[in-house]
Amino acid sequence: MPDELVNVRYMVDDVEDAVAFYTNHFGFTLRSSAAPAFADVVRGSLRLLLSGPASSAGRPMPDGRTPAPGGWNRIHFVVEDIAADVERLRAAGLTFRNDIVSGPGGQQILLEDPSGNPIELFQPAGASSRSTTARRT
Repeated sequence: MPDELVNVRYMVDDVEDAVAFYTNHFGFTLRSSAAPAFADVVRGSLRLLLSGPASSAGRPMPDGRTPAPGGWNRIHFVVEDIAADVERLRAAGLTFRNDIVSGPGGQQILLEDPSGNPIELFQPAGASSRSTTARRT
């Protein structure tokens, strides 16, 4: 169904910081907020659930483990000009885990949201690069 959203939950340290990060840098719009516990933002068919420590998703598991941000699972944005997007995001002070790497499928880089959750920018092999202006991812 074309109107369905894909839901991804990220644990975050600060819900309001996460909302500002995703809306300011990646074109998401705020759908709802119950900050400081929870908010959700939407971009296209992606609904990103931002759950803070006070949310029900942040409660400890029966074995005592507590959900936390970070890890290696990530949302993946396809971009047209990875170099320009990296330049724009670095200029905005965002944190990257690595430099752009190239492989047979294209180029990629990992950056982090304010809580350390990874985001992958990916430019497919053969995609045209624009060197003049950065495109919003």
